[in-house]
Amino acid sequence: MEIRHVGVLGCGLMGSGIAQVSAMAGFDVTVLEVEQRFLDKGFSGIEKSLAKFAEKGTLKEKPEAVRARMKGTTRNQDLAGCDIIIEAIIENLADKRKMYAALDPIVKKEAIFASNTSSISVTEMMTATKRPERFVGLHFFNPVPLMKLVEVVRTIATSDEVYESAYEFGKKLGKVPVRTSDKTGFIVNRLLVPYLLDAIRAYEEGVGSIPDIDNAMKLGCGYPMGPFTLLDFVGLDTTYYITHVMYDEFKERRFASPPLLKRLVMAGWYGRKSGRGFYDYADPGNPVPGKF
Repeated sequence: MEIRHVGVLGCGLMGSGIAQVSAMAGFDVTVLEVEQRFLDKGFSGIEKSLAKFAEKGTLKEKPEAVRARMKGTTRNQDLAGCDIIIEAIIENLADKRKMYAALDPIVKKEAIFASNTSSISVTEMMTATKRPERFVGLHFFNPVPLMKLVEVVRTIATSDEVYESAYEFGKKLGKVPVRTSDKTGFIVNRLLVPYLLDAIRAYEEGVGSIPDIDNAMKLGCGYPMGPFTLLDFVGLDTTYYITHVMYDEFKERRFASPPLLKRLVMAGWYGRKSGRGFYDYADPGNPVPGKF
C-alpha cells in the first residue's frame, strides 16, 4: 500500500521528531496527544528545529510549508484515515496496549500500526489489536531529525507486504533502515546496554574515574560520546527501565542494573533532563562529575 498520511501518537521528544521528519519528507501528519498543551509544546519545538534547518540551508522548502502539513488533535477519530500510525508514548506496555486497543476499531483496516519502542516486545503490543499481520516496530533514535538510523522490527505475524512497506517508508524519511526481529533490545540496545552497564560497573570497581572512562572510550575507540555522557543524554531513568525489560527477557547479569544506576534514579538524578546524573549540569558550560 502507498503511505500518504502519517499518524503519530505522542508529541514529546520522539513523537515530535517523527512528525517533523515525516512532514519534511512530504507526508501529511496528524499528531495525537491527551491535552492541547502537550501539542503546543511539541509543535513549538518543531518550529524551532525547522528554523534551524532553514538557517543552515538544509531544508528544501520554507518552514511554513512543512509546518502546514502537520496538525495536532486530542480526538482519536481524527486518525481514522491515516495509512500508518506510529506510537511514541511512554514506555509502558499497559498504556501502549490500551492506546492500540482504542484506535484499532477507528483506524482503517489496511493501515499499518508501528511502535517506536526501544525495548518492549512488539508482539505483546500487537495482540491488543485485530491486525497482527499489519503491526511492526519502527525504532527511531534521538534526536530524530538528525539521527539517520531506524530499526524496522518484524514479529512472527508481520506480513511480507507490511514489512517491506515499513522498510521503504523509513527510506522515504531519509533514514537508513536496518532489518531486525522482535527480540528485546533489537540490534542497538542489545549491544549498547551491556556496554553502558559495564562502564558503570568499571567505575564502581575503581577501574577509572567518570571523565577518564569517558575519554578512554572517545579517544581510544573513536566514539562521539563516552558511556557516562551518553547515559546522561539518554536518561538514566530510561536506561534503568530498559535494564528491567532486558533482564526479564534474558536473565543474564550483563543486562542487570548496577546498584549505582538504581541509586541515581531513586534520587531523581536522570541526567541532562533533570540537571544531574553522572555529571552535574548546574553549569551547562562546564559540567563536572558527581561524587558518589
